[in-house]
Amino acid sequence: MHLFWEHGYEATSLAMLREAMGLTPPQIYNAFTDKETLFRKALTRYHQTEIGFALEALSAPVPTGEAIRRLLLGAAEAYSRAGKPGGCLFVSGALAASPQAQAIADELKAYRKASEAAIAERLAKGRAMGDLPEGLSVEGFAKYLAGVMNGMSIQARDGASVEELRTLAQTALAVFAIEGQKQGASSKE
Repeated sequence: MHLFWEHGYEATSLAMLREAMGLTPPQIYNAFTDKETLFRKALTRYHQTEIGFALEALSAPVPTGEAIRRLLLGAAEAYSRAGKPGGCLFVSGALAASPQAQAIADELKAYRKASEAAIAERLAKGRAMGDLPEGLSVEGFAKYLAGVMNGMSIQARDGASVEELRTLAQTALAVFAIEGQKQGASSKE
């Protein structure tokens, strides 16, 4: 998982996998069939072990603004964790995918879309509870938040510190607060 996370699907070679796992190529193929199957298992493992911060933030019984704050600040922490590759495997795994790896790129896109849908679902719940302005586009704001998180992932891969990622998160939260104030003011007029 760490090799794919650090190097991406295509740049992770069989030799790298062999060395990391201590298996011969026939053992790797016997255990996983092929590199694509192994990558999918790594994605499942990543989902199970590395995105708990997002699941916790989106399911927490807190106001929507607090859930979003936890989500973005959690991403800052998770994407810059010591001893782990920077960023998010779902973002970095296919940054340089060739046409031969289109199926992998599509699978990673599906994970990113599922994350965006989970954010939209939480925002819709928040709007129904009255803690988001009625005029706010849930889908548009979810896409914005997913874009911020994707950007944070790329920044982390480029070496951004947790402090720099927190600043990105705080800036996104400030934009949300300003937009929320505008929405509230226009609905009072």
